[in-house]
Amino acid sequence: MKNAGVFIMISGLILFIMGLVLFLLPSLPKIPGDIVIKRKGFTFIFPLGTSILLSLLLTLLLNLIFKGK
Repeated sequence: MKNAGVFIMISGLILFIMGLVLFLLPSLPKIPGDIVIKRKGFTFIFPLGTSILLSLLLTLLLNLIFKGK
């Protein structure tokens, strides 16, 4: 149960940092794979490529953290 608590705290910290970055840098560059639909008075952005990239990076990071124990 102790490992689950550590995992939740680390996940929360990572999410907090990601949210802070998104708050402070609202105009982050779009990478290929992100879906942007612009219409008159409406813009829809679905960061598919960014989500996949972040998922891979977080998976590698968490594997490095928890495989070392």
